[in-house]
Formats: sequence, structure tokens, C-alpha cells
Amino acid sequence: MAGGVTAGHSTTLHFGVFEVMGAQVGGTYSWPHPRSESIGYLDPAHWIRTAKIVEDAGFDFLFFAGGYGYPMIGEDISRVSVEKGINFGGADPDYLIPILAQHTTTLGFVVTQSTGLDHPAQLARRFATLDHLTDGRIGWNIVTGASQNAVADVFGHEGMVPHDTRYDMAAEYVELASRLWEDAWDDDALLADRATGEFARPDGVHRVVFDGEHYRSRGYFSTPPSPQRTPVLFQAGTSPKGRAFAAGHAECVFVQATTPERTAAAVADIRRLAAERGRDPELLRLMAGMTVFVAETSEGAHALAAEFDAMQSDEIVASLYAGNTGIDLLALDPDLTLHQVLGAGGPIGQMGTSNIERFLGDDAPTVREILDQLRGRGTRGFRVVGDPVEVADRIEQLAAATDLDGFLIEPVFAPGDLRDFGELVMPILRARGRLRDGEPGASLRARLTERPGAHRLGAAHPVLGRSVVTA
Repeated sequence: MAGGVTAGHSTTLHFGVFEVMGAQVGGTYSWPHPRSESIGYLDPAHWIRTAKIVEDAGFDFLFFAGGYGYPMIGEDISRVSVEKGINFGGADPDYLIPILAQHTTTLGFVVTQSTGLDHPAQLARRFATLDHLTDGRIGWNIVTGASQNAVADVFGHEGMVPHDTRYDMAAEYVELASRLWEDAWDDDALLADRATGEFARPDGVHRVVFDGEHYRSRGYFSTPPSPQRTPVLFQAGTSPKGRAFAAGHAECVFVQATTPERTAAAVADIRRLAAERGRDPELLRLMAGMTVFVAETSEGAHALAAEFDAMQSDEIVASLYAGNTGIDLLALDPDLTLHQVLGAGGPIGQMGTSNIERFLGDDAPTVREILDQLRGRGTRGFRVVGDPVEVADRIEQLAAATDLDGFLIEPVFAPGDLRDFGELVMPILRARGRLRDGEPGASLRARLTERPGAHRLGAAHPVLGRSVVTA
């Protein structure tokens, strides 16, 4: 076996698939390629095929990114974004989940929902319903927003909510939603007794009173408890505020994959912050994105990577980066660093902070170097190219070097490359003892924690340790 495992960690590696109900993922351009079927994203049959491929391969979950934003250049939508379908043209994946659950038995599903666009009670009912319909296989990817300048326009807001304020709001949002899931019903409150005609015990259903700075609630949660009650809490964000939020809230954290060294530092910091909050840092599942080009031969894999790279351009890179950070790279002096725009105000510094900070410091690259670095990468994580053994070896090496618990595979030519990964790489990892297959009836939380029967969030979770009034 290549690499090693940090003491205290399970030898199991966890894998998800990073998807979007759109033309392509990762902010890169690939849907016109002959191998790709992703332009069929509005056809449920496409997703049923994908879900079956992913489940048969042994992935833990299928993850859907999502949001209402889109890349903007200045005050308007990016022309390239519209022309090429770069983070534009997406639909709502929530409605796919009940369909896919009927065609799978072990695969988990993770859906992205922002904390700033509706009330926590609305989201709580949505996820409780999904948890029922999937029999406990649902997770919530908590985001405070993406492309916030575009979202502010779409929703008619006067301006963007400041970055740190969004995280303060998110903390209240998650706490209230969790209280509705966990405290509103006793375990034995639902009777559904035909003989007596009693639906529920009134003394087992409680009013949840929450009085926060940003959100308030004084009512009853009408949806009966689902198998997990609280969906598995996922979160992505590598900014200092994002790390702190993840350490106090998330069960599974997506860490931005840059270099192995920087990724390892982010992982260590999140585990440290979790320990400071009284959590067992080894119970967090930390994962990063990974784009894999694999074929029977190394030459074949590199040929696929070259075909993908040839489809990319500076304009695509700049469109995505502007949508994430508010910075138009093509409008800057290519021979200077990003320091030339710091302090400019507007969206800069309030969006995509981790994607700005990664290019600052003593060794800051020039704008031209940033464009070259991000070409073909977009928001993607580690890139691995090779034959099946080379890919499996590199995955184990990266896990050992970073202390990550697993990876989200970011498809390029979906679903064909997911099938290739499942057929060529997963059997090698399974033979090396790095995979644990799912079981029908197991919740997503039980699968990720590797603790059978651990379906509930647990009273020790920090979000449930804060004061709240129930009646």
C-alpha cells in the first residue's frame, strides 16, 4: 500500500462525486466533448444512469452544488459565462433526489442550500422531507452564498451582506434549523395509531422559541422526525471565518485543494479549531476535490487530459474568477500581482476570500501566472492523471500528505469518466482495504462516521449545546 495513515484515523477513504444540475462542473468547459453527456442535465434519465454508476462503484454520496448566482464582469453577466455555460444555466437539484432515491439503496445525496435566502423553518421542512424520502441518506451542504453580487441583483437586495456577517447569520440559521429537527418532537411522540385514532401525543410535541439577532421563531415544527432528524452537515470554506464555522458546525468539511502543503495546513487548522470547541477532531470528515483522468494506459489518460486542456481559454478562467471574487483578471496589469486591486472596495474582499488569499503573500504570482495556473482548473481541486495503479497510488499519497479523509471526484466527461474511475480505480482501493461499501438501510451519517446505528447528530454537537427555549 502506498503512503500511510495518520494515527487515530480509520484506514477507510471516503469518496463523493461533485456534480451540478447544469452543463458542466468545476467552472471549466467540457460539455461539447464527444465523451461528455452532461448537456442532458435536464433529463431525469441522465441522472438515474449517473446515480447507478456512482452507487455501483462504491461512492458514499452524490453531491450537488447549486445557487442562484452566476459570473459577473463589473455590473453585468459575463458574456463568456452565457456562451459557454460556465456556472450558468443551472436548475434545482432538490427535485431530483426523490427520483434518484427510488433507483438506489445505499448512495447518499448532498444538496447545497444557502443560509441567507429563506427562513430556517422552510429549509428544515425541506430537508426533513428529503430525509424521509431517502430513508436517511440526505446531507446539507451549508453555504453562505456564492457569486453574491449576482444573487443580490436577482433577489433585489440593495447590496451584498458583508462576508463575516453572512457567517454570523449562518450560525443562527443552522442552530435554529437543528433545534426544529432535534427538539420539536420527542422520539415517541408520533403514534399513528389506527385503533385509537391518535396521530401524535400533544405533550411530546414542543414549541421551539428562538430569539436571535437575525432569525426568530416561536412555533411548532409540523414534520415528524426523519431517520437522521438532522441531515449530515457539510460545509465548504477555507477562509479564516469559514474554517471557524466548519469547526463548530460541520460534520464533513470540503477543504480547498491547492498544494498538498497548504491543504495539510488548512486540515490541521480545522481539526485544531474543532478540538478547541470540545469536539473530537478525528470524527470530522475532511475532503477535497479531485479531477481524475484515468485510462488503461498512462498515455491514454494523458491524451484525455490534453483534449480537455485544449478546450480551455483565458476568457473562461477570467469569467469564473470574476464570478467568485469580483476581480476581472483580464482588466489588470498581467505583470503585477493581485495586490494592485486590494482595497478597491465593492465586491472585492467580500466574495471568494480564500480564492484571493491563496494568491497573496511573499511569493504572490502575477496575474499572468494566475491565469495559467487556473486554466483548466476553475474551482477544481487536485489533478491526477495516469493508469489505474498510478491514480490509486497518488490518491493514497495525497491522503497521507494532507490528513484528508477522502475526495470528491469532479467529473470532466460525465458520466463516462465516473464509470472509468469506478471500474479501474475503485477495485484497487477496495483490494487495499481503503473502501467500506454501503449497506441498504444505513444512514449517510452512519456510513461517513463508520459507526453502524449512529444516525443522529448527537447531543454533544456544539450547535445543540447552546441555550434555547422549548415549551
